[in-house]
Amino acid sequence: MRRASAYFLSRCRPQNPKPFSPIPSRKPCYKSHGLLFRPHKFLAPASRNLDTLVEKPVQIPSRQRKIQERSRLEEAFESASTLDEMVGAFKKMESSFDEKELGLASLKIGLKLDQEGEDPNKILHFADRALKGLDKDGKPNLLVAMTLQLMGSANYTLKRFSDSLGYLNRSNRMLANLEEEGSSVEDIKPVRHAVLLELANVKTAMGRREEAIRDLRKCLEIKQRTFEEDSVELGKANRDVAEAYVAVLNFKEALPFGLKSLEIHKNHLGNNSVEVAHDRRLLGVIYSGLEQHEEALEHNELSQKVLKNWGLNSDLLRAEIDAANMQIALGKTDQAINTLRDAVPKTEKDSQTRALVFISMGKALCDQQKLADAKRCLEIACGILDKKEASSPIEVAEAYSEISMQYETMNEFETAISLLKRALVLLEKLPQEQHSEGSVSARIGWLLLLTGQVQQAIPYLESAAERLEGSFGAKHFGVGYIYNNLGAAYLELDRPQSAAQMFAVAKDIMDVALGPHHADSIEACQNLSKAYSAMESYALAIEFQQQVVDAWENHGASAEDELREARNNLEQLKKKARAALSDELSKKALPLAQVDSSRSQTN
Repeated sequence: MRRASAYFLSRCRPQNPKPFSPIPSRKPCYKSHGLLFRPHKFLAPASRNLDTLVEKPVQIPSRQRKIQERSRLEEAFESASTLDEMVGAFKKMESSFDEKELGLASLKIGLKLDQEGEDPNKILHFADRALKGLDKDGKPNLLVAMTLQLMGSANYTLKRFSDSLGYLNRSNRMLANLEEEGSSVEDIKPVRHAVLLELANVKTAMGRREEAIRDLRKCLEIKQRTFEEDSVELGKANRDVAEAYVAVLNFKEALPFGLKSLEIHKNHLGNNSVEVAHDRRLLGVIYSGLEQHEEALEHNELSQKVLKNWGLNSDLLRAEIDAANMQIALGKTDQAINTLRDAVPKTEKDSQTRALVFISMGKALCDQQKLADAKRCLEIACGILDKKEASSPIEVAEAYSEISMQYETMNEFETAISLLKRALVLLEKLPQEQHSEGSVSARIGWLLLLTGQVQQAIPYLESAAERLEGSFGAKHFGVGYIYNNLGAAYLELDRPQSAAQMFAVAKDIMDVALGPHHADSIEACQNLSKAYSAMESYALAIEFQQQVVDAWENHGASAEDELREARNNLEQLKKKARAALSDELSKKALPLAQVDSSRSQTN
């Protein structure tokens, strides 16, 4: 926000020569050595003794004196260059101007306070006074929009996220109205960019990551309209969007923005620039997420060369750990272990970086089935992380989650669940990590389900669905997986109706997010068929099982086994349906047979 405040200060210009003195002088006055006088004619002297002529001092009307004083105070404020000078001049103005007239000056001081990183409560004090002075009629106004943006920023710093969101949304609506009314787009664009960027920060802090990404993309669009194509300013903006997508594990969407950032920085700064190195490291993470590990390692190695040339040892060390993880993914565990052994002496004792090295070492050893050595590495990492929970809760929670996956691989499910619960305790205190909290809750629920602790799994899964819906929206594929697991839990508890409801939600989400022919979408449809079968609603069970068969047929030869199983399930359902129908007909016919028998006996 500080850069934005500096820009806004430069744009806060009076709309007329005297913004704080709206009452014009009715008589012309002229300045001479700081004194006011009226023009007059010089007459011939009535006496030869000129020395005896004394001009009477001109009496300045009180109205004129007030105007003069206001003008002087204005000039003093406008010429002030430091914060102390501005505040001092403002205090003197307070006795001569009312709150409405002090609006612009209040805004300028608020922006100056923000620019210099002062107490956000002080910023809010002046911003509130500015709003009262400038927001006179409720009509769209650029200065009011800037004031609302400042109030949103200050509330964000104070972690009052709901208040911040309210001010920023109002500012954003006001700027949109100004554009519609034909106001200067060049004046509006920088303010709109600052507002959207702050909205992205607030929504991220509230865990609403998908909405934050949409705001970041709008920021990028504004820059694209402002700067020339492939301007260096667009490089960082593209990288910001790529990083936001990576944070929500949407690597496919992140890739084009990461590549565009690299292209721009290479063209303007050259292959050996630090910005290019950061782009390549980010692309390494993206390609790893897409499981394109060869491309990931290639970008990582190029990044390491540049970081080494620039002497950026901390970044270089993290890149080396990333490279080891890529080598593990490629099955090159011996190379990975050598990379990590070389990295250990470069880390400080009990540092988080050293913990990350041992986590990756444990992963490599686990892949080599050296489980005792792997556990020892993970125990060392946990010992370091335990001391860092208070200072770095997010990083420690992420590390616990990573370690839990390794214990899960070793079938140490109770240890994995215990670590995830420790991570959850840390994340529950951080509203901006709502998406991570949801993901961890989902994994705990799944592991409890896997180990037969079905009843305990349900609250974790329900909490996960709520958190992830709030972060990513109701149609995110991750939410679909959670509802699928909830359905499985209810089916295990012999509650087929509840299970059918959950499986139906899961199927709807996955059909939208992944497509109806995706393997996970087909599984949700299969589960829905099972739930209806458990309810003995065979018509519906057959309908959904037929959809499963049709979907696997679209996969061709690659899904022959799945198609064969789906067809067998369909035939079994049809047999059950025929048997159920036969039983029903028998029950209906039974009373009639008994009546005929009794009649024959009577006769």
